[in-house]
Amino acid sequence: MIDIRQTPMGGELRDFLNVVDLIYKDDPRYIRPLDMDVGDRLNPKKNPFFEHGEGTIFTAHKDGRCVGRVTAQIDREHQDRYKDHAGFFGFFDTIDDEQVARELLEAAENWLRDRGRKRIRGPISLNINEELGCLVEGFESPPVLMNPHHRPYQGGLIEKAGYGKAKDFFGWRYEIGEPNARVRKAMQEIEAMPEIVVRPFSKKTLAGDVKIALEVFNDAWNENWGFVPMTKKEADKMASDLKMFLVPEITKIVLIDGQPAAIAIALPNVNELIGDLGGKLFPFGIAKLLWRLKVEGAKSGRLIILGIKKKFRTQRKYAGLSLYLYGAMNNGGKAVGMTWGELGWTLEDNAAVNTGIKMVGAKKYKTYRVYEKALIKE
Repeated sequence: MIDIRQTPMGGELRDFLNVVDLIYKDDPRYIRPLDMDVGDRLNPKKNPFFEHGEGTIFTAHKDGRCVGRVTAQIDREHQDRYKDHAGFFGFFDTIDDEQVARELLEAAENWLRDRGRKRIRGPISLNINEELGCLVEGFESPPVLMNPHHRPYQGGLIEKAGYGKAKDFFGWRYEIGEPNARVRKAMQEIEAMPEIVVRPFSKKTLAGDVKIALEVFNDAWNENWGFVPMTKKEADKMASDLKMFLVPEITKIVLIDGQPAAIAIALPNVNELIGDLGGKLFPFGIAKLLWRLKVEGAKSGRLIILGIKKKFRTQRKYAGLSLYLYGAMNNGGKAVGMTWGELGWTLEDNAAVNTGIKMVGAKKYKTYRVYEKALIKE
C-alpha cells in the first residue's frame, strides 16, 4: 500500500530531501543539490516566487520508507499572461514504480483541480525561470548547475500516467578553445563599432547590473514559449545568490549608445565541487566549497542567460552581436581555466538560436522534456 503525505511549503522536508539517495543510489552521475538551496526555494519566506505563487509538497511512502516526491504549484504571473488555467508539478523523483508515480501525480492533479486549474504541466520547479523538464536524453553525463537529472525510466512513468509532450528543451555542450573564423569576424566587427561598450558584471555594482539584466531579460525573452517576466524581487534574490559564485570574466553587459542592449551570464558549474557533500553544507561542506571555489575553481560553466533586446536584434548592423557574445564568453572561460560549458537550455523550435549555437561549434547533448495533461474535459 502506498501512503501519500502532504506537507506545506516551508514545512518539514527531511523525507522530501533524502528520498533522492534511494532513487539515485546506483547512478554515479547524479549530484545531490544542496539541501539549503532546495529548502530555500520551497520556503515562502525566502523565495519571492511565492509573492505571485502558491504550492504544496507530496511524498510517497511504501514499506516504511519514502519512495517518491512531487510538488504542485500555481503561478499567478503565468495565469495573468496566458489565461489558460494551467497549474504545474515539479521536483518529480520516484523509484521505478508505476503506481507510486501515478499516485504522486494524481495528488498534484487533485490539488490543482480543486483550485480551478484545467491543465497540469511539468516538471517545472517552481516556474519556468527556475529548473525545468525531465531529462529524456543525455543520461551519460552529470547535471550542471541548476539543471535536472533523472533516471531513464522517469519520463516513461510520467507518460504512463496520461501525460503527453508539451515542449522539449535542449542543452548544448561547447568545448572552450579558439573561436572559429565566423565568430572571430563577428567579434572584430562588433569591437570596431564606437557606439558599443561591453563590460562585465561587478560585485561592486551588482544591484544595478542585475537591474539591467532584468530589463534585457524581460524584453529579449518576451515571445518565448511559456515566458513569465521576472519580478524585481526575484531579480534582487538572483543578485544575492550571485555574490558567492560570480566570475566577472564570464559575464557581459552590452550598451549601445548608452542603452542596455544585451547580456550574457554564465556561472561556474558548482556541481563539480559539491558531488561529495551529499547535499550538506554544514558542518564542513561550506568550508570545502569556499576553498574549492577560491583555489581550484570549476573547470566547466553554464551559460544561463544570453539575450539581445528586440530593437537591436532587428538591426542588420548588429547581426553579429550574438556570435560576438559567444566568442567573448569563450575567451572569458579560457581566462579562468575552464575547458567546456553548457549552453542553454534552448527551446526545441527556436531555430534562430539553435542555428546560432551550432554555428559556434556547440553540440546538443541533453534534452529536457516538459509534459502536460488535461485536468478537466472541455
